[in-house]
Amino acid sequence: MQTPNRRSFLFIAAAAAASLAGCSAEAGVKPPSDAAEFATERLSQQGTFRVSYTADGPIPVGRLHTWKLHIARADGSPVTDATVAVDGDMPEHRHGLPTRPRVTRHLGGGDYLVEGVKFQMGGWWVMDFDITAGGRAERVRFNLRLKK
Repeated sequence: MQTPNRRSFLFIAAAAAASLAGCSAEAGVKPPSDAAEFATERLSQQGTFRVSYTADGPIPVGRLHTWKLHIARADGSPVTDATVAVDGDMPEHRHGLPTRPRVTRHLGGGDYLVEGVKFQMGGWWVMDFDITAGGRAERVRFNLRLKK
């Protein structure tokens, strides 16, 4: 029969192992090999929106920072009435961001302020922006490679 301390230790050890397994590389998931997939300007899934982002400098690891998201139609005209949902994750590690970034302000001319972005480690990340405007809803995904 196991003592309460031994049971607690085994439970904690099993929980730690499960946690580490969840943060390990997922079999078969690899970052894109084409450098164009890491561009800071992309078309949305169906090509309705042309979206780009800028940060306040090199994207930091372990620190909150902001992005400016620019949303235009495919013809280049700015989208000024978008609602944007933000999400991000690290596909190889199967975990998301430690924060909940969101668009906090429309800056005008198709620019939107995204606050609360934080990456807790270097490696391959994806940022998804679900954009709704003009009766259309589409996603744009940005791949990032952050220094470890």
